[in-house]
Amino acid sequence: MAEANKTLVMGFVLTGLTDLPGLQVPLFLVFLVIYLTTMVGNLGLILLIWKDPHLHTPMYSFLGSLAFADSCSSSSVTPKMFINFLSKNHVISLFDCLTQFYFLGSSATTECFLLVVMAYDRYAAICNPLLYSVVMSNRLCIQFIGVSYFLGFLHSFIHVGLLFRLTFCRTNVIHYFYCEILQLFKISCTDSTLNTLLVFIFSAFIQASTFMTIMVSYTCVLFAILKKKSEKGRSKAFSTCSAHLLSVSLFYGTLFFMYVHPGSGPSEDHSKTYSLFYIIIIPLLNPFIYSLRNKEVISALRRIMKK
Repeated sequence: MAEANKTLVMGFVLTGLTDLPGLQVPLFLVFLVIYLTTMVGNLGLILLIWKDPHLHTPMYSFLGSLAFADSCSSSSVTPKMFINFLSKNHVISLFDCLTQFYFLGSSATTECFLLVVMAYDRYAAICNPLLYSVVMSNRLCIQFIGVSYFLGFLHSFIHVGLLFRLTFCRTNVIHYFYCEILQLFKISCTDSTLNTLLVFIFSAFIQASTFMTIMVSYTCVLFAILKKKSEKGRSKAFSTCSAHLLSVSLFYGTLFFMYVHPGSGPSEDHSKTYSLFYIIIIPLLNPFIYSLRNKEVISALRRIMKK
């Protein structure tokens, strides 16, 4: 038993997305294209916001921070996936396992709070346009971003710290493609009820409180948009808010089924699908959701390309 524990502490074995040899290279190529597109989209958006003075506003500062969180979320898992696709050695060290979960969890939680401040920013801009520069100052913008990241790091730190109360003696095989925390609970020989309960409580509280705040903000925004006399103003405001709401719906819907309602009966394959969606697909879609219908971003891109 002691020998098993010693081996498990040194590392775990990730089974990956599939054990079919013929799918490893095709999946590698597919996810490589997705990952490169994700990085180009998100890092390109950050660079564009940094380079163009017209985008130096709170709204785009929040958008740039969201793009950075998406980049971190995807990068915390995807590189190890590539190695596993092309290698027969699927071992991940305990340190790498905890690091992977920490940065993925931090990014996801940070994104929850960033989506809240983005909703508040749209509320302030559309419902109180004359006071917007006072309500949403650059200093407050930086504070919002800093607090969002701090809460994200703190949330993951709590769960990583609680993992050290567990011991592993059943197996070191994780039937997943990354170190997902609920999967770690499954292979623990220590009672993980407390850990599972705290994951549920924290996830439910963070997701419910931030989601409700976002919905209240956008409900107020919707009524404000309907009262606008300018057709152009209504169109611009609705376009921006609809993009935000699409991103919010995809993100929260996936997290809900993973962590708030994991006992609803999703199979292991369904769980992997949810994980892939919020780790791989959402970071890929977000820069395009926020940019394709945004005339200011498109204009900024044209100005940069002309230089």
